[in-house]
Amino acid sequence: MITQSQSQKTHESAIAHVSGKAVYTDDQRLPAGMLSLYPVLSPHARAKITKIDCSAAYAVEGLVTILTAADVPGENDTGAIIHDEVMLPTDEVSYWGQVVVWAVGESEDAAREAAAKVVVEYEPLPAILSIEAAIAAQSFHLDKKVIKRGEPEIALEKSDRTITGELTVGGQDHFYLETHTSWVIPDGEGGYKVYSSTQHPSETQIIVARVLGLPNNCVVVTCLRMGGAFGGKESQANPFAAAAAVAAYKTGRPARVSLRRHHDMIITGKRHNFLGRYQVGFTNEGMLTALKVELYAEGGWSLDLTPPVLMRAMMHIDNAYYVPHLEVQGWMAKTNRISNTAYRGFGGPQGMVICEEIIDRIARTLGLAPEVVREQNFYHGSGETSTTHYGQEIFQNRIARVWNEVKANANFSDRQIEIAQFNQTSPYKKRGIAITPVKFGISFNKIEYNQAGALVLIYTDGSIQVNHGGTEMGQGLHTKMLQVAAQSLGVNIDRFRIMHTSTDKVPNTSATAASSGSDLNGQAIRDACETLRQRLATVAVKMLNLNAPEDLVFENDWIYCPSYPSARIGFDEVVKQTYTQRISLSANGFYRTPNLYWDAKINRGRPFYYFAYGAAVSEVEVDGFTGTFKLRQVDIVHDVGSSINPLLDKGQIEGAFVQGMGWLTMEELVWNEQGRLLTFAPSTYKIPTVSEIPEQFTIALLERAAQDGVILGSKAVGEPPFMLAISVREALREAVAAFGSGKHPVNLAVPATPEAILWAIESVRATAISAVTA
Repeated sequence: MITQSQSQKTHESAIAHVSGKAVYTDDQRLPAGMLSLYPVLSPHARAKITKIDCSAAYAVEGLVTILTAADVPGENDTGAIIHDEVMLPTDEVSYWGQVVVWAVGESEDAAREAAAKVVVEYEPLPAILSIEAAIAAQSFHLDKKVIKRGEPEIALEKSDRTITGELTVGGQDHFYLETHTSWVIPDGEGGYKVYSSTQHPSETQIIVARVLGLPNNCVVVTCLRMGGAFGGKESQANPFAAAAAVAAYKTGRPARVSLRRHHDMIITGKRHNFLGRYQVGFTNEGMLTALKVELYAEGGWSLDLTPPVLMRAMMHIDNAYYVPHLEVQGWMAKTNRISNTAYRGFGGPQGMVICEEIIDRIARTLGLAPEVVREQNFYHGSGETSTTHYGQEIFQNRIARVWNEVKANANFSDRQIEIAQFNQTSPYKKRGIAITPVKFGISFNKIEYNQAGALVLIYTDGSIQVNHGGTEMGQGLHTKMLQVAAQSLGVNIDRFRIMHTSTDKVPNTSATAASSGSDLNGQAIRDACETLRQRLATVAVKMLNLNAPEDLVFENDWIYCPSYPSARIGFDEVVKQTYTQRISLSANGFYRTPNLYWDAKINRGRPFYYFAYGAAVSEVEVDGFTGTFKLRQVDIVHDVGSSINPLLDKGQIEGAFVQGMGWLTMEELVWNEQGRLLTFAPSTYKIPTVSEIPEQFTIALLERAAQDGVILGSKAVGEPPFMLAISVREALREAVAAFGSGKHPVNLAVPATPEAILWAIESVRATAISAVTA
């Protein structure tokens, strides 16, 4: 068990972060001869390359070389799932902002000046620039995906009522503080050391080796730490590491890529925008009977991680609700825009916001309160009513627990009455309150990714080094892993040093993603520590003149037998004696998540080890003149199991909620008719700031919630709270409805920007007037 003092441990790098001492990839001491890369970008969404002329660039002082496709020694491709992502194009560009060539200079200034002088001539070609255009052209990646339960068509015909509709869901830029950065240093012996801001060092290793035409063992990838990632550095880090590697290969010198903010926003993929079309059947009492949904995810020019993102959206189209007859079909739209990628929630938020849109439509059609319709449709009991549409039965269902607790904590019913009274007397400002649930599956969609490794080394002075395959991006993973190691060995946490994640210490690792960093790596570390404990115990038991090593307790830097408390010996003494007896003081650990199963042919199985649950109540006030809103209060109850570190978990919940609110209310990506991204800087792309955070922001962790079979009873916390922000959108809908009769559907765009809110207000006012005059 984690002690109280350990559970309140602050982030292991907190002081380094706030003092500026934390070292990120581009903060390291520059090696001699380091070169810098700068990109030349395509000015067309789709065009044939007719000429590349670099002659003027070579006149720039400090230019070393220009990288083109001809310089790639291996395969000119960085695709993560299939090889469809050309690193440097040879004959055609596929999106506005695609890197065509890289200038390599003695300095970044020299590279930038040279890049401006590279002449590329194009012949523009017709481009597909939206999901709707892709549907019309039947332009898709791979085949349609389908998950089906029951007979939705028949059930729809028999339903008391049916509704059809659609919702367009916008994308989102990751806007991490540290942009994409990679250093590559040749070792002089045919190998390359890569420092990369990557969530997936092993995949970066594979891609760099592929591009260089080398075996994986010639490339070592190390991630020091990241200044944020949110999924944007899971696969998207690979092309930049590969570019620096080609430069290092060609020149024999160290090379770096460090993107400027506008380049990062232009070149890198976003959260997938979606189009959802649905037909839902329900009873006159608001019970769901049937649902058919078509989901279209914009993949962009290449596949990237779109298949698992779409599949997770399809799996979460139900959110927390049982639908007896359900069919969801999914398509991956192939367009001439940036290749969209992983983002916190990984498709789950898109599916769930469409689900909540449907629930609200049902409620307003029937004149019922949305929370009533939500509550009565929850998964419950056992058997069929507790089984998802992809065939996984839900055990340890905590939807009702978090729902009831947050309703009570937030005084939900009383505040509804107060808000109704306020709205009656306030013609120009309206308030709304809403409660929404979250049920989110934890595990990688790809079964083989649910594994992790670790390496723990004890030195003869009693100090300990911990290596694991997870990456630190500010979320506090390393802190939790130190707590796990300290608890497993029964020693003070100050003994440990956590090492940078590196493929030569722990190979073949999975991405730090899918909210599984603590689950997987914590179990691997504990496995390594258990091996070491057993070795130490065999030595300690003899030193104590006992004969049952399995009875020994490791606690507070002591090893002792609870039956003979006076028989105890210090951890350091045992370590020294273990070394003297020539017993290894290092151990590998490994873990694979058990009992996962998925049949990709029929899209059924047990893809998730468990579900995380949460519920949130949000209250907003909307200005009817400007469409702006103020988030007045947020109350959350979230299920994190038995928290390893409540301080970190609450921070993750706060951050995820605010980021989700940004996606749903203000972060709007805008392209023009030529496929050019217009929102590629902080001046044009708005993210939440401290002014958007409510003064009353209360987070409660579900108590008595230890989860079976996971590390120390804890649960994942990275992604699930993101979807709690859907409560803000639904509260906005309530406030907008109050500008009219409150009885009609409210069409609210995603994101619900001030303009979108104003349009929604005008629509409900017009509907109310029409109803009166009819």
